[in-house]
Amino acid sequence: MKIALDPTPFHATHSLLEFPRLVKDLGYDYLQMTPHPDFIPFFNHPKADDDLVARLGAACKDAGVEIASILPVMRWSSPDPDAREAAVRNWKRIIRIAVDLGVQQLNTEFQGRPELAEESERAFYRSMEELLPIIEREGLHVAIDPHPDDFVERGLDAWRVIRGANSKNLGMVYVACHTFHMEDEPLEIMRAAGDRIRVAHVADSMDHHRSNGLRYITNPPGSPARVHQHLKIGDGDVDWQEFFGGLNEIGFLDSEDTVLVSSVFAENEDASAVSRYQLDTMTDMVDAARQGNMPTNHQ
Repeated sequence: MKIALDPTPFHATHSLLEFPRLVKDLGYDYLQMTPHPDFIPFFNHPKADDDLVARLGAACKDAGVEIASILPVMRWSSPDPDAREAAVRNWKRIIRIAVDLGVQQLNTEFQGRPELAEESERAFYRSMEELLPIIEREGLHVAIDPHPDDFVERGLDAWRVIRGANSKNLGMVYVACHTFHMEDEPLEIMRAAGDRIRVAHVADSMDHHRSNGLRYITNPPGSPARVHQHLKIGDGDVDWQEFFGGLNEIGFLDSEDTVLVSSVFAENEDASAVSRYQLDTMTDMVDAARQGNMPTNHQ
């Protein structure tokens, strides 16, 4: 298992090519590349040409850091044909970038629209028909997160959609801070998807079901907005004993193919200290889970 840092909190203070050295200085050996305006921005065509991709690879080599995963977010499940077709074109370039960087793991979101779930699912499988042969030919693995406000949000339903694509090169991301939007029990999801969970994101969140649904409040009442947080471990309601224990049960913690990512986005003003805290805490919890002696008072 690779423990990686998502550098999103540092986008405003560091350039793309500074990320590898930054990650190393914070104690990590692995980096997750997430949407960045100079690399692969949200929803739009990648902005990195071959020269910049090569320079990023060289910066990683110089820093002694490996890109463990690349996280693009494209509208490949959009019911709008133009948006979906553009997303497929963008993904083809993303795949080329991953291959050139020697990265085998990508992770992403379903996208689409929850109010158009049937249409979005059709669009998703249409995109898979075109992209999966390329993904399989290049030997890549793509893991998908049922993100809040995607066309599929429940954990087991998301696994069923992934399984339905009928490719071992497609798997699932388990995002800890999305636990309360996935509705199904974490262990049920993990056991169902098993070794097809290839990426797990570590950040805490409050459970919006608690306190009579008033753990946090949106207005107007009944708003369809989805709210969650990306807090450091211990600042929310995620059951970390269950999370790490479940990952240990399915073999995630001892696999050469898996990536555990610190993805705290809520504390940029203290991002360096939080990143170090996350690494220390994740390492301790992984060790405890492997030994079967995680503390019960873990939140």
